[in-house]
Amino acid sequence: MELSKKGQDLIDLYTYMAENGLKRNDGKEKAKPFDEFGIRHYRAGLKRDFGLLGIKSTLDYGCGGSNWMLEGFEENPESPQYNVSAKEYFGLDNCYTYEPARNIDERQKVDCVVNFDVLEHIFIADVSNVINEIFSYAKKLVAINVACYPAGAMLPNGENAHITVRHPHWWKAQVDNVALRYPDVSVLLLTSTGYLQSQSYPIYKANDWLNAEKFTTT
Repeated sequence: MELSKKGQDLIDLYTYMAENGLKRNDGKEKAKPFDEFGIRHYRAGLKRDFGLLGIKSTLDYGCGGSNWMLEGFEENPESPQYNVSAKEYFGLDNCYTYEPARNIDERQKVDCVVNFDVLEHIFIADVSNVINEIFSYAKKLVAINVACYPAGAMLPNGENAHITVRHPHWWKAQVDNVALRYPDVSVLLLTSTGYLQSQSYPIYKANDWLNAEKFTTT
C-alpha cells in the first residue's frame, strides 16, 4: 500500500519521535513514546471475543512499542494469569506486529488484526486505504480502537499528534464502507472520546446486513 506524500511525511516524523522522544502540550518530554500497550485496558472483553471467534493468531497493525511476548501483560495480582504475556493471556499460537516507524514488518494473514490508537494518527487522505489494508490481513476479526480527541503528544512540527480527530459516527462510517468488501470478517469497533472513555459498537459483519430480511441497517 502506498501512502500519500503527507502520509509518508508523517511516518518520517513518527520515526524521528521513536528514536528521539516527544514533547507534550504540557511542556513535559517522553523518551519512549507510544510504548503503552493500549489493548491491556480492554483485555477482558477481547479475551471473551477471541474465545467466541476462535482467534489463535493476531497482527498488531501499528503496534508502537507493544510486545506481545513480554511478561506482565496481566497486571491484576488476583488473576490466575497474573504477569503472563499477552500471547499467553489470550491463548494465541502466533502473534505478529507491524510498525513502519520502527522498521517492524511482520504483516501476514491472521485470524484477527488489532489496531489500537493508530487511525487518528493517519492523514485523512490515507484513512480508507489503511483501513482496507487492515481488513485484508484478517480472516475472522478486525478489532479497532480509535481516539476521537486531541492527544497530549505533539509532533516535531508543533502540531497535535492526533491529526485526524473526528466524531465516532464518522469513524463507524469509514469502517462500514470497507467492511462491505470483506463481508465474512467480523468487526469490533471502539471509539474513545477521552482517555479510557470508550464506547463499543456490538460486534458485526457486513454479511449481517447482506443476509438480513430487512433493508434497514444499524
